[in-house]
Amino acid sequence: MANFLAELEEFANLNLPKERRDFLRSGANQEQTVRDNTEAFKRIRFCPRFLIDVSERDLSTTVLGHRISFPVCVAPTSFHCFAHPDGEVATAKAAASMNTVMGLSSWSTKSMEEVADAAPKGIRWYSLQLFTDENLALNMIRRAEKSGYKALAITVDNPIVGTRLADVRNNLKVTCRLPNFEYGDMNTTSGKENKYGPAASPKMTWDDIIWLKKITKLPIILKGILTAADARLAVEHGVAGIIVSNHGGRQLDGVLATIDALPEVVEAVKGSNVEVYLDGGIRQGTDVLKALALGARAVFIGRPVQWGLCYEGEEGVKRVLELLKEEFSLAMALSGCTNAKMIPRSIVRRLPDAASRL
Repeated sequence: MANFLAELEEFANLNLPKERRDFLRSGANQEQTVRDNTEAFKRIRFCPRFLIDVSERDLSTTVLGHRISFPVCVAPTSFHCFAHPDGEVATAKAAASMNTVMGLSSWSTKSMEEVADAAPKGIRWYSLQLFTDENLALNMIRRAEKSGYKALAITVDNPIVGTRLADVRNNLKVTCRLPNFEYGDMNTTSGKENKYGPAASPKMTWDDIIWLKKITKLPIILKGILTAADARLAVEHGVAGIIVSNHGGRQLDGVLATIDALPEVVEAVKGSNVEVYLDGGIRQGTDVLKALALGARAVFIGRPVQWGLCYEGEEGVKRVLELLKEEFSLAMALSGCTNAKMIPRSIVRRLPDAASRL
């Protein structure tokens, strides 16, 4: 599996135009966090249990009450048409065929309505940020509600876009259409833009979460939480879920790898109904198992989805998901686990020379 994903990454690097390839692969500043998101998983080892009947294994779980076939979901990432002309439509079809969640970015190159129509039975979350003009977010929320999206994932970690040196060197300019910022005869913008399109508001606070709770009945998930302090505030503000994420290492360079931040967030929400997910660094099924052992309900993948898109569109994304599912099932069996909803923390241990957060 790991070799296959590496081959897909190499294929994308060889076939995408330089500015698109660099946008997909790169991160902020020196890219320490990009590297650490994957390297951190290598600092965790398994302590498997044996003489357990693992002939039958239940890989399914639930997210916000919706059953998914295995605990790997598609993260909301931007500009899927950079990787394949069918873009987010292909991604949505693949996710629906595997009965898992797809997160759709506001910066998608297909509209939320197109994506919903392409995979009407899929479980979709809509990801957005808040803008200087509240009406822009409100417009998106109403459209998401009407189109059958099941939750709102609010990105909290980029009030200002991080410095992505590869994009600076390439003088990247996003010229593709961003249809979620359009509606009927309206072309809604935030009034401020950056090289990636409309810019989020740097003034977003917890009061905005209160406002969101008032204007929609959709569950609110906060994407980008990394600390126990923010996790406790999320519980106090009544959110339904937290995605432990560092934006794929594309914002503040040098923050914790998400697998390192996960345990304290899980501990902070203990006793509440807030579900915790992990986004960042997942490259093989064993990574999924480690994340679940440390308390994640499910994980989200970003870059591997776009590698699959580049390789073979919808079928490429589906293959990525299938292989992760296969390897996760094998890892469960070899560690003595039979139910994805009941992965014990005792099956993982951090290497002795690593700073322990277990």
